[in-house]
Amino acid sequence: CLDEEGKVHEFDSSWRTEDCDDCSCSRTGIGCCTSYMRPVDYDEEKCESIFNKETCSYKVVEKDDPSKECPVHSWVG
Repeated sequence: CLDEEGKVHEFDSSWRTEDCDDCSCSRTGIGCCTSYMRPVDYDEEKCESIFNKETCSYKVVEKDDPSKECPVHSWVG
């Protein structure tokens, strides 16, 4: 399989992209999906979500004090 970056992958192999997608190669082609959950139910007036590309995860913190995490009631992936 040839991925969008031009790299060749063997059949039945899997990898994680720089954009945090999990991909796999089969004889029918490449399939990819996100490896992370996205926060969707939190106080968006008071808080903001920040994506960390190193850990492929979101953190939801207070806008006025980013050292304080906010509760998240629902995630989607």
